[in-house]
Amino acid sequence: MNKINTESRPRGGLFDLQGKTVLVTGSTGGLGSAIARGLAENGATVVLNGRNRERLEAAVERSRKAGLDVHGVAFDVTDFESITPRIEQIESEVGVLDVLVNNAGITRRASLEDLEEADWREVIDTNLTAAFLVAKAAVPGMIARKRGKIINIGSLMSDLGRATTGAYAASKGGIRMLTRAMTADWARHNIQINAIGPGYFVTDLTRPLADDAAFTDWLTQRTPVGRWGQPEELVGTAVFLASAASDFVNGQIIYVDGGIRAVL
Repeated sequence: MNKINTESRPRGGLFDLQGKTVLVTGSTGGLGSAIARGLAENGATVVLNGRNRERLEAAVERSRKAGLDVHGVAFDVTDFESITPRIEQIESEVGVLDVLVNNAGITRRASLEDLEEADWREVIDTNLTAAFLVAKAAVPGMIARKRGKIINIGSLMSDLGRATTGAYAASKGGIRMLTRAMTADWARHNIQINAIGPGYFVTDLTRPLADDAAFTDWLTQRTPVGRWGQPEELVGTAVFLASAASDFVNGQIIYVDGGIRAVL
């Protein structure tokens, strides 16, 4: 029988992230930026990631000006050959990786009959395959240390669909099952793998929808809390899943959606 590993539990409490090194992919803006900032504010050393070096450097500078312990490593999450050296760089220069947040994602809106094959592949590669590739590079160290946490960012559309979001929904549904598959393979190594399923949050990417009065009217009527979510409202769930508080939680997707999945 596997014994409980309490060596990595923080002295400051179940939710304390002091001493933890976290990589958040796709974290130069949007939900990834909010999650990264929230984890850093709760004591973690956070590594930001993106492909655009200028945006990445600017994000790191903003965080450091706010007094946060943040670093930046640029790499393409869809290119395994570039991922492994960057994970090695993080563990050599920043610290061994305690938590991986697979956040990088894109969407391409079109009805499935009109969606180009290249767009389909780009969405699947970025949203789903990349989560597998980055985890594959990061998990050997976690297995060797017998501890680690992986947080995959799914979506409301890990469970539901909407017109013109077929590729995105397929990728995020895949994240739900990838989370379970990772649990089946890696939980025995004292690695907790879970997912967060955000609902509708106001970000730069969703701003056109938020500014669309008709869509916002539909959404607020459809959502029990009657409003859009704000990115900082994901932080609590991310801190929980990154911390010792979730040491017996595995293979779950926690929806943070204002209750939209709970009602017809």
